[in-house]
Amino acid sequence: MTKKFNRTLVTSALPYANGPVHIGHMAGVYIPADIYVRYLRLKGQEVIHIGGSDEHGVPITIRAKKEGVTPQAIVDKYHSIIKKSFEDFGITFDIYSRTSSETHRETASDFFLKLYNKGAFEEQTSEQYFDPEAQMFLADRYIMGECPHCGNPNAYGDQCESCGTSLNPTDLKNPRSTISGATPIMRATKHWYLPLDKHESWLRQWILEDHKEWKSNVYGQCKSWLDMGLQPRAVSRDLDWGVPIPLPDAEGKVLYVWFDAPIGYISNTIELLPDSWEKWWKAEDTKLIHFIGKDNIVFHCIVFPAMLKAEGSFILPENVPANEFLNLEGDKISTSRNWAVWLHEYLEDFPGQQDILRYVLTSNAPETKDNDFTWKDFQARNNNELVAILGNFINRALVLTQKYFDNKVPQAGELTEYDRNTLKEFADIKGIIESHLDTFRFRDALKEAMNLARIGNKYLADTEPWKIAKTDMARVGTIMNISLQITANLAIVFEPFLPFSVKKIRQFINMDSLTWEQLGRIDLLPEGHQLNPSELLFAKIEDETIEKQIQKLLDTKKANEGTTETKVAPQKPNVAFDDFAKLDLRVGRVLECTKVPKADKLLQFLIDDGINKRTIISGIAAWYKPEELVGKQVCFIANLEPRKLRGIESQGMLLSVEDTDGTLSLIQPPKDVTPGSQIG
Repeated sequence: MTKKFNRTLVTSALPYANGPVHIGHMAGVYIPADIYVRYLRLKGQEVIHIGGSDEHGVPITIRAKKEGVTPQAIVDKYHSIIKKSFEDFGITFDIYSRTSSETHRETASDFFLKLYNKGAFEEQTSEQYFDPEAQMFLADRYIMGECPHCGNPNAYGDQCESCGTSLNPTDLKNPRSTISGATPIMRATKHWYLPLDKHESWLRQWILEDHKEWKSNVYGQCKSWLDMGLQPRAVSRDLDWGVPIPLPDAEGKVLYVWFDAPIGYISNTIELLPDSWEKWWKAEDTKLIHFIGKDNIVFHCIVFPAMLKAEGSFILPENVPANEFLNLEGDKISTSRNWAVWLHEYLEDFPGQQDILRYVLTSNAPETKDNDFTWKDFQARNNNELVAILGNFINRALVLTQKYFDNKVPQAGELTEYDRNTLKEFADIKGIIESHLDTFRFRDALKEAMNLARIGNKYLADTEPWKIAKTDMARVGTIMNISLQITANLAIVFEPFLPFSVKKIRQFINMDSLTWEQLGRIDLLPEGHQLNPSELLFAKIEDETIEKQIQKLLDTKKANEGTTETKVAPQKPNVAFDDFAKLDLRVGRVLECTKVPKADKLLQFLIDDGINKRTIISGIAAWYKPEELVGKQVCFIANLEPRKLRGIESQGMLLSVEDTDGTLSLIQPPKDVTPGSQIG
């Protein structure tokens, strides 16, 4: 039996307030969410869209220390920039608040206490590095030392950025605090953990059985985590920036940002609707939808639902339509390397052209796999689609009406069979577009919307009203009436995608508002209806404009490298040939691959080495999904001394290539070979 919903609560992932917003954020989360919300509003449904800035956590304290300001100053700055960018691009939040607000502090504290009083947490005491001079426990990124793998003297406590290996702080040789430079000492500290393992049974049923309709990338990642077994996760950490743990014996401890941030959806709703927020979060007839990127799937599909279930009175998400990542000109978007198209900079270079970027990012959305944004594609989609198809049809329809009928909707006479077929084709596509929008296939929905403009263009080209105007103005009136009805329909269907352009179209046709239910009708503009003067909706983008954007990126890459030559790591000291010859390099086949619990960067492989099966741990989780690697062949060092990583014995090392930007790629044989084959 299909569940009936009377309202929809849409949340968009809270962007981290330590930098501006770029096109990857927009393509992955905010444009899809805005399309969906605008669509529901057009249908007259009750919906609210909740957003806000995520303002706690270690990266913000690191940035504040680097800039010599307070964490609050950092989040104030970027919250303002992010919020304005969303407003400029027409992202229709009902509220865009922040996790540093007093409402959020109270909400998150109360949420923690309710779970604590219900016995939903486990207390654990562990040894952690402590800075004796700064008198504080150290997060992994506040500890540096020598990498035990490559000898890099400035490896962080969670990863060596030279060789890419994931680390624990205790793996480092000669560790030092980045706060004071002192040698840290081990000291016992107590934390509270959410025992996700105790929630595994119902999560498995709820996701794997009850929500098989979820997108394959979401379902697959959840299944991978559930199959490898869930582990308790700390909800507190030793830090002075965040929501304080509301317990008397928790001085110097705050809520871990992964626990704190999603509660921001609730606190922002409370801030928006203090007297009626509960119907949006607790009523069974409310549909909850989370729009996120793929890096947040586990938190929104497993962790946050476990929190809500443990609390006991909240609904769970009905869908989590996460997108994959968007790359830029064939390279991963990187905020640290400034390899990005920032929204505020885009509007400086393309003022008033928000809809072009919205269109391109939707057309090329990374809905099921990572996609690539290029400036040449941006130019082509604008010139060949927005200008040549949508803009061209609307301009011709309006200009011809002005020319022949003094900008008034002419009378439609008797329809030909071709007229009726055109209008039927237009009406039939409504259901197709709805099915795409209802299932979060926005790229397909936009493609069908543009096909409607193609229908209009073909209709005008085939009927040629400019030719028959000399002999049959009644027929011209019919053609232009139909063309104007198509124009009004285009104003409806493009409203979720191109809101700024549709506002202009409505002004041209003198219609204040249109609803989704009117889509497909041929009587939207009555005979004699007065139209307004029109102008071109879109302008062609010249090569020179695009070359400037490409050069801007090339200059960024050159600045990062410090030279026009490729920046590569220095050569390591020579080794004797006999030492190298001792290495046993082989090819194996991946039988199983799963993420290592509580280690976001580690993957655990079961390898067929031709002789037996062996386990190898590798720090490449940021570049590969486990399910992608099963069945693939990889190269590995077979005779390394076994080493424990996160309590798992790794019996070898996978060989990978690190690009100059830090990207890791597994080395694989060019063709299938027998597992166990030696590399020489």
